Formats: sequence, C-alpha cells, structure tokens
Amino acid sequence: MHIRLTIAGIVLAILSISLFFSNTHAQEPSERLADHVILISVDGFRPDFYQQKHRPSPMLQQMAREGSQADAVRGIFPSVTFASHTTLVTGLFPAGHGIFYNAPFEPEGQTGRWYWFYDALTSETLWSLAQKEGLTTASVNWPVTVGAPIDYNIPDVWDPDREVIAAMRRYATPEGFMEELEEYATGKMSGDMLSSRYNMSEDRRGAMSSYIIQEYRPNLMTVHLVSTDSFQHRYGREHVNVDRALAAVDRAISRMVEAASKAGILERTAFVISGDHGFTNVSIGLAPNVWLVQAGLMDARQDRGNWRATFHTGGGSAFLHLRDPGDSEAADKVREILNSQPESIRKLFRIVEREELDSLGADPASPFALAADPKVTFSGTYSGEVLRPASGGTHGHFPDFHNIHTGFVAWGSGVNDSAHVSRMGMEDVAPLVAHLLGLELGVTDGILIPGFLLNPLLPGDQ
Repeated sequence: MHIRLTIAGIVLAILSISLFFSNTHAQEPSERLADHVILISVDGFRPDFYQQKHRPSPMLQQMAREGSQADAVRGIFPSVTFASHTTLVTGLFPAGHGIFYNAPFEPEGQTGRWYWFYDALTSETLWSLAQKEGLTTASVNWPVTVGAPIDYNIPDVWDPDREVIAAMRRYATPEGFMEELEEYATGKMSGDMLSSRYNMSEDRRGAMSSYIIQEYRPNLMTVHLVSTDSFQHRYGREHVNVDRALAAVDRAISRMVEAASKAGILERTAFVISGDHGFTNVSIGLAPNVWLVQAGLMDARQDRGNWRATFHTGGGSAFLHLRDPGDSEAADKVREILNSQPESIRKLFRIVEREELDSLGADPASPFALAADPKVTFSGTYSGEVLRPASGGTHGHFPDFHNIHTGFVAWGSGVNDSAHVSRMGMEDVAPLVAHLLGLELGVTDGILIPGFLLNPLLPGDQ
C-alpha cells in the first residue's frame, strides 16, 4: 500500500510539472520568424533590377532566386518618395498615415520644406510598435524620421540650402551618433559626400548601416538607398550610369549581409527589399497652373496672390487645391478649362476624380487630381508656356502601368524559398515585416501575401 501511494505520488508530480511547463510556454509570446529584419528601400527600384541577369546586381539576384519576389508592386498616388516610404512602414495609404506628398501643400506658397518630421504622421509605424515590444530599432536615411521613436537614427533631412550632412548630424539620435559613425564607419564627412548625385554616397550609407548591424544588432532596421533615383531622373531608365548606381546599391546591400554574418545574426535575419516607385522616361513638360493664372484663379507670383485654385505638382501628378474647400464653383471652372483643351493636349493627362482618389487613399483635401501620360511630367510653375520640352525620367504618376511599379524581394530567416507573385501592393510590405517580428500591426490597408513566409504565426497565436 505504501509502494502504491509512492508511485501515485510520482505520477501526480510528473503530471503537475508537465502542466506547469505547458502553461508557462502558453504564456510566452509567439516565436518570431526572425529576430532581426532589415527593411531596405531602393529609391526608384524596378523589378528588372533583380530579374534581368545582365544587370550588375548579384546580391539582389541571389536574394530573388533563393527567397520570395514579386514581378510588380503597385504603389500609391502620387507615386513619390516620402509618401511611399511612409506606406512601407505603416501598411496604410496616405489618408491613413497623413503624409500625402514629398512636400506639404502650403496655402501661402511653397517654402522648400518637406515632410521631414515624424510628428506629421497620424498613425503607428513599425518602429513605434517595435519600441512598445522592447525591440531595438535603427534607421539610416529614411524619410519622415526626424524625431521618430528609433533608437539609432540618421534621418533623411537637409537644410533649405540643401546642406545634408550638417542637418543629419543635428537631428541624429542619440546625440553624437553621427559623429560615432564618422569615427568608426565612414571617416569625417562634409559637403556633398552623401549626395545622391554620386555613387560613393551609397558606399557611405552601406558603411553606416553595416556598422550599426555589427555594433547594435537591431531587431528592426530601415535603410534608404537613393542613387538609382538620382541617375534615372538625370538620364532616364536605360543608361550606363543607372547601371553603375544599381551596382553601388547592390554593393551596399552585400555589405549589410556580410555585417549580419560577422555579427553572428545572419541565420536569424530577414532582408526585405522594396522601393517607392518605378520610373518613366519623359519628353513633355506641362504647366497646368499657367491656365489658372490666365483664368484669374491665381496670380503669377510666389504666394499666388488672392488665389482661389492651384495645382500642387509632383512629377506625373497634379493635385488641385482650393483656398476655400467649399468653393465648388472654382473647381468646376478648372474642370471646364481642362476639358476645353484641344485633343492634342487633352490626351496628355486625365482627370482623377474623388472616388478614384479614395481608392488609393490620396489627399482628401483635393477635389480632383491630374494623372499625366507616362511621357509627361507636370511643372508647378505659373508663367511661360503651358507645354515645354522635358528629358530624363520621373515618377509621381498614377500607378496603373508597369514602368511606374516598383519591386519586392525578401530573403533570409522566416522567408519562403522561391515564392513568386505577379503583383502586390506597397501597403502589403509592412504586414510582412510585422509578421516576421511578431508585431501586431493592427488594421491596415495591406495584407500578408500568402506563401511569402514560412508558416507565419498570427499575433495572438500560441
């Protein structure tokens, strides 16, 4: 009898211990698919950059071949840098995150101020969510990050005279962080050493990012590489200098991969590479504000005078703004002006009405916008000829044709091998990053694309 009680007690003890560990495991957060995610934006990123074998991008091509990729990423409207980058880190269209253009519309005339400051956002971001979960964050040259909740941050910012390095040094966090990077990663920087006009700037961004990866091993890091945008603006889509810029971008990404390996975290790191827009070659410039000056709706001066209506332009987009939002008469007059143009001019753009703008969460303050033909770029000027010659490349267009779409590649921890989709939305990138890190992004305009990740655990799953 004594032996039986002892055996029963042992069995009961084993069951109790088993139940304890089972309950303890159930209370732990869901296992992350990756401990580290490096989200890289390549400005002006095109799918052919990693899909065409003759491109000088061996690292990107390896990532696309071994990981997940998309043939096209449909962007937002307007397809410009600052608004798009905010969609990448929120999963929201501009109406949800509050960044509508590169530069905010200024009722009293443009000031040269861009959306540099994080407090312009009206939503959570991947960085703020990561901070709440106690994860370490870092960022290099990402738009709309001055004052962002990022542990190690070099924001994308410049002074009105386009001085970049001094402004980055002033707004870097923690205090003195830029100087630390100059001492241990890049050497002393000044002048145009981070200018997108030179591929050497990409080497410095790669050096800064690699140092941060090795020294601080952030759970979430965002990096903005820019030279592919600059050279496509200058030369168009196909030029030897565009290929050189792509090679510099690929070299920077390779350096980050090596840094993760040297830091001992590569096996638990996912690289997510996307972009903000594609590019289209342009040959015609169109200045719609000249028509509004001629109609007496604004003055031909910097502050627009006693204006009623004006277009806020950005490459292939032009958003109408009214001084009095209820001035429907002015909006109708602008429509009449546009529709009265001869067919030879009318075919160069289309009117995008409010319902269609709502479908992509575009600026709710605009009653309608103009979307340019792919070969056309809008000018914000209010004097001279309506039509003028243009060259090189641009973006900003309505994202309804292939060349304006951007690209997507994911590679590393938690990423499926050889997953391939024909098309996704830019708003789908943030949900993927959030799932890799086990973050609860909440309601977004995007979805987690099926098949990209290895058995993703939804927030709250045990």
